[in-house]
Amino acid sequence: MKAVETSPETAGPQAPPRRADARRNQERVFAAALEVFGEVGLQGTVPQVAARAAVGKATVYRSYPTKEDLLAAVVGHRLAELDRATAPALELPDPYERFRAFVLRLFETLAGDRLLSEALATAEFRDDSDLLTRLSDLMQAAKATGQVGADATVCDLRVVLCGVTLQLMRTAERDPALWRRYGELTLKALRP
Repeated sequence: MKAVETSPETAGPQAPPRRADARRNQERVFAAALEVFGEVGLQGTVPQVAARAAVGKATVYRSYPTKEDLLAAVVGHRLAELDRATAPALELPDPYERFRAFVLRLFETLAGDRLLSEALATAEFRDDSDLLTRLSDLMQAAKATGQVGADATVCDLRVVLCGVTLQLMRTAERDPALWRRYGELTLKALRP
């Protein structure tokens, strides 16, 4: 499944113009999907989204033929938001501070979004995102500062980061300060 950013505003170039009420319904469906999947993760259902949007299931399926299509649209949208949220970290001049700021911002963002946390731990979405590649590149650059262990591997980063994320999700923890604390612990685990 390709997690492509698709929202009501970017339904696709081949999509015919829609009536105003159809566009409003699609916008409500998308907003409801962001809420439902953000709260309950991948286990959210189309009936839950339809109920939250105050539309019938058929209205959801008109815009998104399968739950996977809807999930892909929502995950793509959330990944684009994550890219915007972490972008300031990429501007920092020091390679370790860039890596540190990125990791901490990532943890703070994941605290409030169960779907994104689950999606990044799921191969079908993780493979569509360049997030882990970006993190790996940042970690490799940070090694030159001596603040990340020379023996730290991409696998180490993935196991620690995803393991912490999955455990925080399982405990239903949503406090961004606590997630940030575990972001700091993740960084400590990678130090020399």
